[in-house]
Amino acid sequence: MSEITKTAVKEPAKKAEPGKKNRWIFLALPVLVSVLLLLVPVPAGLEPYAWHFFAIFVGVIVGLIFEPLPGAVIGLTGVVIIALFSQWLLFSPAELADPKFKTAAQAFKWAVSGFGNSTVWLIFGAFMFAAGYDKTQFGRRLALILVKYLGRRSLTLGYAITFADLLLAPFTPSNTARSGGTIYPIIANLPPLYGSKPNDPSARKIGSYLMWVAITAACITSSMFLSALAPNLLALGIVNSVTGINISWGTWFIAFLPVGLLLLLTMPLLAYWFYPPEVKINDEVPRWATAELAKLGKMSRHEILLLVFVCCALAMWIFAASFIEPAMAALLVVVLMLWTGVLNWNDITSNKPAWNTFAWFATLVALADGLSRTGFIAWLGKEGAALMGGISPGAATIALLLAFYLLHYLFASTTAHTTALLPAMLTIGAAIPGINMQVFCLLMVTSLGVMGIITPYGTGPSPIYYGSGYLPTKDYWRLGTIFGAIFLIALLVIGYPWMMMMF
Repeated sequence: MSEITKTAVKEPAKKAEPGKKNRWIFLALPVLVSVLLLLVPVPAGLEPYAWHFFAIFVGVIVGLIFEPLPGAVIGLTGVVIIALFSQWLLFSPAELADPKFKTAAQAFKWAVSGFGNSTVWLIFGAFMFAAGYDKTQFGRRLALILVKYLGRRSLTLGYAITFADLLLAPFTPSNTARSGGTIYPIIANLPPLYGSKPNDPSARKIGSYLMWVAITAACITSSMFLSALAPNLLALGIVNSVTGINISWGTWFIAFLPVGLLLLLTMPLLAYWFYPPEVKINDEVPRWATAELAKLGKMSRHEILLLVFVCCALAMWIFAASFIEPAMAALLVVVLMLWTGVLNWNDITSNKPAWNTFAWFATLVALADGLSRTGFIAWLGKEGAALMGGISPGAATIALLLAFYLLHYLFASTTAHTTALLPAMLTIGAAIPGINMQVFCLLMVTSLGVMGIITPYGTGPSPIYYGSGYLPTKDYWRLGTIFGAIFLIALLVIGYPWMMMMF
């Protein structure tokens, strides 16, 4: 929501008052929700401190949904409040009664526990990879090469955009950065070459088609790779915390591979059918891409080094996870980039998105872990399983996945969606007899990327392409429903049986 608000037309100062009022309302909402839950009687079978922790947790989620302040501030506020009032929010009476238990020290240890989480460091390392792509312009070069050779026809240009995103996705943990920093700036130059203008009937010449292909490609690749979307890595930590299951980079990739390949190969064609461009062939685009590549010149030493480093990281993530922690592999590559000059220390310290995400996710990991620590997750699983009693494991899996997927309509952040709903879904699933928990976990986490297609606010890149002027509101909602259904059906009809067979 905050991203859409930023794109709004600026009003004169005297008309800005409603915005201020809305901000104060959004600031008050998390507090109000938490206070109301604190006043609600504690449910039967649940310890009071666990319910009180949950009340603060829900307040954080409400804050993440409406974002009156940056997400990192919301998360840090929740952690600090719980640590300060840990006697009533975090620790059991048995722990507090132990004379050897140092409440203040243990509260601080819990509060900063997320900063030592390997998943959080993996996110940070992947952001540094993205910085290398941007600084060396290697990502731009890859995209331009594809446009040069595939850009003559509108359909093949759609495939060029898709393959460009595919090549960048494994090493760019923010689909917003991938789209906003590399893909969108390139494709925004293409429609004018066809006489296709934003907010104009000529948008349908080709601009609308290209923008829709770009957002769908971003959603598919975000599900295909563990390291292609920051909430994927957060989900990994939640899965491990709630169920004890570890999902490797290779396991994730194999689990989604048939669905991902099918969608990547057919999606530009489906978009061509459902949202056809008026212009089918144009020779200007390859010529423009050739000119842009000429400006870049030959591959630099730093580009070559970056290519070698990211390939090494990918190899370690896939084949050497038992020998080197994935986060450590990422940090090793960051060190190599620093020593060889691909990045300098100022690139690290000045990368605000990386540090912001690092702090944000560290607090969310701690909060999600706290739900398990207090016993709330175990209680929720027991209650949820009782409600789903008598349902077969297969039917329960499908029902929970459908609910998880469709509830994304309520969220303007995949991170908030993951933090709010994934622990509950995993806990309920774990309490159902006979369910294949590894497959259930994989279905849940690999749906996070593709579900972003359903709304104009569903994932980071959505407001970028929605705000381009090429995708009218009614078209976006119609196509989001169609492609959202296609993605969900593919996951259930192809992904689910494949995962059951493999795992």
